[in-house]
Amino acid sequence: MPSTASSAAGRLFARITVLPAAVVAAWLLVAFPLLLADRFAPLPAVLLGVPAVAAAGYAVWRWTPAPPERDPPRWPLAAVLLIAAAFTAVQLAHHAETLVIRRDPASYAQYTVWIARHGGLPIPQHRELIAGDLPGLGFESLAYYEVGDVIWPQFLAGAPLVFSIGFWLGGPGGMVLVPPVVGGLAVLVFAGLAGRLIGTRWAPAAALVLAAALPVQWAARSTYSEPVGQVLLLGGLALAFDALSRRTGLRDRWGVPHALAGAAGLAFGLGLVVRIDALRDLLPVVGFLGLLLLARRGQAVPMALGLAAGLGYGLVAAFGLSRPYLEHLSDSLNPLLVLCGGVLAATAALTAALWRRGVPRTDRSRWLPAAGFVLVLLLMLGFAVRPLVLPEYGHGDQATADFVGQVQALEGAPVDPDRNYGDQSLYWVVWYLGLTAVAAASVGAALLVRRILLRRDPQWVLPMMVLAWSVATTLARPAITPDHPWASRRLVVLVLPAFVLLAIWLLAWAARRIRELDPAGARSRLGAAVVAAGVAAAAVPTAAASAGIMGYRGDAGSVAAAERLCATIPDDASVILVDGVGHYYGQLIRGMCDVPTAAADGPDTVARAVEGIRERGRTPVLAANEREPLEYYAPSGDRIEHPFHVRAEQDPSTLTRPPSGAWPFEGDVWVLVLPGRQ
Repeated sequence: MPSTASSAAGRLFARITVLPAAVVAAWLLVAFPLLLADRFAPLPAVLLGVPAVAAAGYAVWRWTPAPPERDPPRWPLAAVLLIAAAFTAVQLAHHAETLVIRRDPASYAQYTVWIARHGGLPIPQHRELIAGDLPGLGFESLAYYEVGDVIWPQFLAGAPLVFSIGFWLGGPGGMVLVPPVVGGLAVLVFAGLAGRLIGTRWAPAAALVLAAALPVQWAARSTYSEPVGQVLLLGGLALAFDALSRRTGLRDRWGVPHALAGAAGLAFGLGLVVRIDALRDLLPVVGFLGLLLLARRGQAVPMALGLAAGLGYGLVAAFGLSRPYLEHLSDSLNPLLVLCGGVLAATAALTAALWRRGVPRTDRSRWLPAAGFVLVLLLMLGFAVRPLVLPEYGHGDQATADFVGQVQALEGAPVDPDRNYGDQSLYWVVWYLGLTAVAAASVGAALLVRRILLRRDPQWVLPMMVLAWSVATTLARPAITPDHPWASRRLVVLVLPAFVLLAIWLLAWAARRIRELDPAGARSRLGAAVVAAGVAAAAVPTAAASAGIMGYRGDAGSVAAAERLCATIPDDASVILVDGVGHYYGQLIRGMCDVPTAAADGPDTVARAVEGIRERGRTPVLAANEREPLEYYAPSGDRIEHPFHVRAEQDPSTLTRPPSGAWPFEGDVWVLVLPGRQ
């Protein structure tokens, strides 16, 4: 029998490592309705959000069972807490200030700024405060869509709802500190999942390797959605493990396992509030619910209800607040929606057809487990040889092709702008984790599939369904501009965790086999050596790949520059953007400076807009990327100021090798404050 102290240590590990998922899910449950009601502000968020978070945390703390491990020690929890804290500290030290929209993080940052200050969507254009419906004025900018007389941001609301907490506490400077904290929590949740599936003693090794991975560190330095998605989806897997650790029947009275199952389904579903890709990642959960029903497990119904509730939130977030973005993705989203309907219908039909027989007995087949083992290895081999036999071409738009050609020229690679490099997706994983870890994970996946088909590891069924599906679909079609580290976003939420988890599982399996051969002899020492060598073989290449991004902070100085820019613009101003500055800075000026903003298509439009602003009793302000365009409107130049002036570093772009070092970033906004109505 395990001692009371060891049981307490195991339960404390389980509680702490699943707590972040419960907290984030509870926050989104309250925050998203407030956003829909245009009431997302500190006071209602505190009055409703704090009790919800406290209740969720208390419930999970009370309900979480200890892992089914005999005599778990205390040191793994201390180790994973130390790893998560160190990860957070490193990312805080290197956190980016990406406020100027060139890629996704600044889009999320400006989304956060708007909802944290204004409490709702859409963003009004305020034409009536500029020049009415004057032809030649545009209100759209990069990642922000002009629809009628309003503006809609590109992405989903989940991550900005979380980042808003930092904005309320410390303005833009506080907002950019939240992603490193969320990233550290994601590492902690992943350690909890590894401890449940492999054993708590292996959780620190798994957490260390994942925390060292370049894409995981990089995504936690900027306002990306991936760390929030990690917390929810990996936390959902951990909650599902806890829920299914106790057997209940379909007709049993609902209790703690049912509550945990509902929480797991809710965490899964709320992933769609954060990322539209979650719709694809969650398809295996639907199939798993069918298996639970066939097994007559009582957790099936509450998990399905939780999943439906979370997905309901997500569908409203997607189709209610991000419709223009979905229309932009229609070529890939529409087939995915059809696939979702097909999976739901197929699961219902197969569950009904197999209801009397129960779960198929795959262990009675002589060839099926072996076939599953071989199929996994063949699939990974196929991904490995794919660039040699099926190189991919085409991007879907000319701008991406032009960009790829420019990066090819910078790298000295053959210039072929149509090359999209998606066929090299497995090589991307090798870049960041090393060949040894990828090979070990592939063998581990094959062995686990065989064991699952032999019905030996039921606790792995749901994790393998979700992780294997995400790995296969992501590697098959990354669907992203292929420059790095940007393209590595696709690997962060589930792909890299899957490879790390499977590699560590294989290492643990090998160590157990060695100990079983000779528990007290030389082979025991051999097992320890194998473990040490295996962890080093996974961690050292991963850490070495990460060295390329450790020496800089992206867009550093942008927060202070934005504050100077807003201080230069009067409170009663209406801003006209007279050159390409609007493409990158339009929403920054509109949201952070809280003034009506529009881009003009030429000097005549600028002149008419300035007159319209004066007629409305407001102060006209012109903004440009360079000084020269403003000199046309102020020949003496005595009123032209340069408040936004940033010389910093930004993430590089590479296509054929891992990213290393930084590219320069130059950010400039020149401002001319014109006199108001005379």
